[in-house]
Order: sequence, then C-alpha cells, then structure tokens
Amino acid sequence: MRVLIGIDDTDNKETRGTGYRARLLATRLQESGLARVAGITRHQLFVAPEIPYTSHNSSATLDAEVENLQAVVQFCKEFLLTECAEGSDPGLCVVQYDTIPDEVVDFGKRAKDTVLNQKMAIEMAASNNILLMGLGGTNDGIIGALAGVGLRKAGNDGRFLWLNGELKNHQGIYSVGELKSLTGLDEVTDMDGKELASGKVVDFGEWIRPVLRKHKSLIVVEPIEKTGDVCWKMAPKEYVKSISQ
Repeated sequence: MRVLIGIDDTDNKETRGTGYRARLLATRLQESGLARVAGITRHQLFVAPEIPYTSHNSSATLDAEVENLQAVVQFCKEFLLTECAEGSDPGLCVVQYDTIPDEVVDFGKRAKDTVLNQKMAIEMAASNNILLMGLGGTNDGIIGALAGVGLRKAGNDGRFLWLNGELKNHQGIYSVGELKSLTGLDEVTDMDGKELASGKVVDFGEWIRPVLRKHKSLIVVEPIEKTGDVCWKMAPKEYVKSISQ
C-alpha cells in the first residue's frame, strides 16, 4: 500500500535538519525491507513570531510503498526516539495515501499562512482516524507532520529531497531520458513550461531539486551556451526555492 510518513521538528540549532533525518529514515526503512521510498518532499510552513521553529519551519514527507503498516509505524517511532536531536519536539504522522481527506489537505494549506496549534492537529487526526503522535519535548512537531502529509497529498507544493534514492547520487551531466530512468523523474521543462525532449543534455549541477507540481516531479532548467552536447542547466537555486515555497 502507498503511505505518507510526515515528520517535523527533529533537530536543534546545532544539528542537521529534518530533511537530513527524513533521508536517513528512508535509507533505514529500505535497508530493513519494510518500505520502498519513492520520494521525500520538503514543505515550507508559516514563519511567524508566534510559531517556535529551529531554522526555517519546514517539514518533510516520505512517500512509500509498504506491506506491514504497523511494523513501519513502530520502526519510524523507534527511529525518531533514537535519532532526534536533544531538545527537539518531534512529531510523526503515518497514513495510507488513498484515505487522506480533503480537510487534511486544507489543514496543510492553512499551515502555510496561518498559526495553527496542537489541539487543531490532534482533533483533525482523530476525526479522520490518522495516526499522529508526539515523541518528545513539547510535541509541537505534530502540527508540521500532519501539514506535510496534507501538502504532499495536494500534490502542488514543495520540492524533492529524495527521488528513488539520494539525489546527490545523480549530480552532473545527464540527458533528460537518463535522469528520468535513474530517478523516476516525471518532467524537465524550461522556465516557460515547455517540456524538454529525452535526448536533451543538461548540466544538473550539485543541487538537484525537483519541485512537486500537479502530482508530478518536475525539474526546471534554463538554456546556456552550448558546450559539447550540453545546452541546458538547472534553473537558479533561488528561482527553484521561489516556486516551491
């Protein structure tokens, strides 16, 4: 079955962020044989003085195929209890993809521009039979964990940290077709939205960050002066961030 696993607030100011732990969790789940992780998305949530957060207030959501849901839940719980940073306030949300209702999607969208609280998240999860748990500190991470699941289900927010594996394993120059085959990427387009043919060669550089658009993984590129077969490169990092916040 397809499940979404949302995590948030797993770090402190001295440690690596939630995205790092999401990738580590994906690796451990696959090594255990409990899941095949197709993707991990980062979702930017509301930044406001009333909201405590470590650095950017973003959550991460794993998109995975599993057979034993209860075993996966227990594995994720034990992982976070062991790996989360001292002083963090981790939250975990695990739910079957097809059962996520529109009101949870709306909760995720509201979390991008509204101050939400634990009571709202707990009531939302309980009324929809969604597993949501706090695993330390204030448990505030449950808000972002649930919101990340909703935003991933919406299919039009955030950027990928993982796509059929660590994206850093595919830095450099590839044809569009090669990168699609290696990662499961759906599309490569220019900044006007025109899709590139499979044979086009792109310098994807060291920061490969597909965005989630219309339930698809998408890389945006820009033209460059042709060098050998290479005539495209990744769009600027700031542009990618601007369309994935």
